[in-house]
Amino acid sequence: MLVGIGPGSHDHMTHRARAAIAESDVVVGYVTYIKLVADLLEGKEVIRKGMTEELDRAVHALASAREGKKVALISSGDAGVYGMAGPTYEVLFQAGWTPESDVEVEVVPGASAINACAALVGAPLTHDFCSISLSDLLTPWPVIARRLDAVAAADFVVALYNPKSGRRTQQIVEAQRLFLRHRRPDTPVAVVKSAYRRRERIEFTTLDKMSDCDIGMLTTVLIGNSNTFIRHGLMVTPRGYANKYELHGDGSTREGERPGRSLSTGLLGWMENLKADRAEGESIAELALRHKLPADYIEAVLMTPAEDVAVKEEAASTEESET
Repeated sequence: MLVGIGPGSHDHMTHRARAAIAESDVVVGYVTYIKLVADLLEGKEVIRKGMTEELDRAVHALASAREGKKVALISSGDAGVYGMAGPTYEVLFQAGWTPESDVEVEVVPGASAINACAALVGAPLTHDFCSISLSDLLTPWPVIARRLDAVAAADFVVALYNPKSGRRTQQIVEAQRLFLRHRRPDTPVAVVKSAYRRRERIEFTTLDKMSDCDIGMLTTVLIGNSNTFIRHGLMVTPRGYANKYELHGDGSTREGERPGRSLSTGLLGWMENLKADRAEGESIAELALRHKLPADYIEAVLMTPAEDVAVKEEAASTEESET
């Protein structure tokens, strides 16, 4: 059982996670994670491993399972998010394991750091977001840098995992440098250390001051998008309702908008405007530059009949209403 124990507090551990640990004969995990669930381990065989011994944990868990023991291999957060699920499956496949083998595998989900930290600071993930690990122990830095640059330009809310350690101190500075190429210096940032643990600490700052904060391996850094704001000590990313509805009135739709339909600036409306701009003489290169999209994509869209998309959308809307 690959068990995500959440941020560390028993209150935020799922019922299934607690049950999986309770029914196990052997519990395997990183020493810090073992400490977080120490009161649940009485009478069990406990295998403690160090920070860089992930594959050893997986190998030991498989060996114990093949001896007929029930094994809980624990990860903080979610086992499938920068956790032990991936390396364990790699070890299993290398050993010739298949789902039909004698060892049954279950992944028990848990709240990842991104969920825990977001809950503590408000509602920063209400719109599109992603996570990137700054650890270059296993991933080449150019790969990480390209991902940082891409998501910064795409205006995602971003959670930075593994932002800094005793040896890795420059990575957060480089991440800041890349983000400042695309984001305003005053973009809101939340720095959350040890969420729901004894030494929990929350600091609100801005992108231009982000790397000066107290950041370590137990920290998750949340960088807002162009609409994210901090008010009354809460970090919030709007979902976009103000684009369609009158939030300060009776909640009615804005002029030109329809409930349950794409925005007037959604795909269909954008396609119509794009074709109108092209008909007025704007070049594909100019359109690509204005919309910050690849020229070949703009060209392909211009060749797509808008009425075909409209028919498909209308059919889908009818099917949804009937359902």
